[in-house]
Amino acid sequence: MKKIEAIIKPFKLEEVKEALTKVGVQGLTVTETKGYGRQEGHTELYRGAEYIVDFLPKAKIEAVIEDALLDHAIDAILHAAHSGKIGDGKIFVSTIEDAIRIRTGEKGTAAV
Repeated sequence: MKKIEAIIKPFKLEEVKEALTKVGVQGLTVTETKGYGRQEGHTELYRGAEYIVDFLPKAKIEAVIEDALLDHAIDAILHAAHSGKIGDGKIFVSTIEDAIRIRTGEKGTAAV
């Protein structure tokens, strides 16, 4: 099993969710978060005062999937989250040793 963590622009969340559902991903965890990468934030003007916005709003999507779905899920995120502008996000993939469904006690891919 693999865990995909994707940090994306918040307005792309619905598109990414739909794309992942189409390729067979059944469950997602979404967290509203803030961060910055190469864009390093930006400067804004509010009521005549200039201030620096260091951390930009992002959405973090997490999904644990079967190995067979990995390439399809990555492609789905890449296409749905892509805008071509700086700050589109990142995808991280890690290996999951086991998963257990609390309600039934199922283990492994059956629990996903």
